[in-house]
Parts: sequence; C-alpha cells; structure tokens
Amino acid sequence: MARALALAARGLETTSPNPRVGCVLMKDGQIVGEGWHRRAGEPHAEVHALSMARGAARGATAYVTLEPCSHFGRTPPCADALIDAGVGRVVAAMEDPNPLVAGRGLARLRAAGILTEHGLLQGEARELNIGFVSRMTRGRPWLRLKAASTLDGKTALNNGVSQWITGEAARRDGHRWRARACAILTGIGTVREDDPQLTVRAVPCERQPLRIVVDARLDIPPQARILQGEPILIATAAEDGARIRALEADGHRVEVLPDAAGKVDLQRLMQALADRGLNEIHAEAGMKLNGSLLRAHCVDELLLYVAPMLVGDAAQGLFRLPELARLDDALRLRIHDLRSIGNDLRLLARLVHGGQAPDGQSS
Repeated sequence: MARALALAARGLETTSPNPRVGCVLMKDGQIVGEGWHRRAGEPHAEVHALSMARGAARGATAYVTLEPCSHFGRTPPCADALIDAGVGRVVAAMEDPNPLVAGRGLARLRAAGILTEHGLLQGEARELNIGFVSRMTRGRPWLRLKAASTLDGKTALNNGVSQWITGEAARRDGHRWRARACAILTGIGTVREDDPQLTVRAVPCERQPLRIVVDARLDIPPQARILQGEPILIATAAEDGARIRALEADGHRVEVLPDAAGKVDLQRLMQALADRGLNEIHAEAGMKLNGSLLRAHCVDELLLYVAPMLVGDAAQGLFRLPELARLDDALRLRIHDLRSIGNDLRLLARLVHGGQAPDGQSS
C-alpha cells in the first residue's frame, strides 16, 4: 500500500477534479502490475496496473489507495475491470467519499466473490486526497492559507517592502505547494501592491493552477501581470456589465457573489469553486483578505514560513482580525507538521472548531 500511495502521489498536480489514486497488484510475493491515475479522462490506476499484469492478475491481490469506482464516468467502472481480470482480493486504503461510490465499489467486488478489506494506511490516503474528501463531504474545497513572516509575525515593512523575508529554500518549497493546488487565490490589494504573476516557477509543474482574484469592486488594473497568460477567475460583488464583458472577452471568468455588505461572499465563493471541481485552494493574500477568510471560516489550514528576524511593531501583520477581550474567543489551531526549510521554519497548522480540526481529528 505504501508503494501504491507513492504511485498516487505522481498525479499530485494533474488528476483534478479526480482523486489521486495508485494501485499495486501482488501475486506470490511479487509485484505483477502497478499504475496510477494520471489525469482526468484517462484510465484509472487499476486499469494501468491490470494492463501491466495481463494474465498474472488472476488470483492476485490488488492494493489500491481508494475504493475502486462502481459507476460510469469518463471511464468504465474499475470494480468491473478487477472482476473481469479475476483478481482474488482487493485491499483499499479508504472508502470513496464520492456519494456515487461510497461503499458500492467494494460491495460489487464482494458480490462477485472477491475478498475485500479497507483501512490500511487510511490516514495517509486521506491526506493525499484531503481536498477531494473535503469537496465530497463538505461541498467546498480545502483551503490552505500560505504566508511568510518574521519571528515577530510581520509580513512586510510599513513601507510595503517584503522581498525577501524568507530564504530561497522556503520560497521554492512554497512553489511546491502552489503546484499541487487546483487554484491559487489572492486579493485585489495584493494585485495592486505587488503585481504578482501567481504562477508556479521555482519547481517543475505539468500544469499551472487556476488563478483567482477576490475583487469586490472590479478594480483590477488592465495592465496587471496576473491578467497575462492563462485566463483567471475574478470573484466580485460589482454588477458592472461593461467591465465584466471586457474581461470575459479576453477569456477571463467572472463570478458575481455579493454579500449584504457589498463585499464578496467568501462562503459562496468556496461553494462556487467546489462546483467547478476544484479540490485544493492555495491562498496567498494580504492581511485584510487573510483576516476575512479566517472570519468567514473558509480557512482549513495555515502554511506559515517563519524567518529568524525581527522588524518591529510598525511593520505589517499577518491577519486583520478584531480585538479580543477574552482568550477563550481566540482562533485555535492544531500543529500538523513542523520542520526546518533552509534557515526558516515551516509550520502547518489546522484550524480547530468545536474541538475538531477540518480533517476530522480532535484537537
């Protein structure tokens, strides 16, 4: 199963909106076939493994990181392919959270006389597809908010200078997280102040994630670098028909999602992104949008790079959040991972609501 998970990770950047899945066929203590799902619309992991195994698949054990599908989508059901190949046993790391499957794949295998099990390395399998699980079970993507700060929690000097707080290794690592995401989200403030491209450049990447800008008044400058290259998605509260038509004529997409205050309704935005089949969202924004995402309960985890430097009180902070009178009202997080990246520290922490983090684990 560990080998199957390693294979599944090869599709980290390319399978969306599908999950990342790997499969290994074992017979008489030997691997006779293996494969992974490479991109949506192409054969699933089980099909690649069966193609490699050929006749050796009969009587073999299939280790697959996600329950084999039982429905017709872009490709036929993998459960049927395993049955037709005559495998003797199927071990799935986890059941498929997709309501179209949700146990039906394993049930179909059992009805055909194939032994089934699930739960082996389930935690690792869930982590690999945490965005897909989120979209299937909560109707919204998994949102990871990335930021780089000094040891005293500052993201830029008061004059806006921020390049570079962290070192090259941390910046390259941040691009790896960009690469695995379905989309990169930022705010209009960051577009105006930093004019970013928001593309994956520091590491190899088979496809560029969709870029999303939250722009309530539709103020995005026509010359902004983010409008160059592949089309972007703009979330706005403005009903500016002429501006929307101009952007859409250039290939960009606009979602009008106003809330009662005339801002972008961030919860509705998350639902709209799920409807587009986006599993993981990587947010890189300023303290204003960072705070808004946290207050709207859109953030699932923080990816924070901390540099060993101090820049003082006047510098810009991480999040714009209301003042608290009680510590009991503070946002709570659970540390998920902590490690050194070059000379900097990388912290992955998950928000805790009601004693539970969004990955289902208790605080």
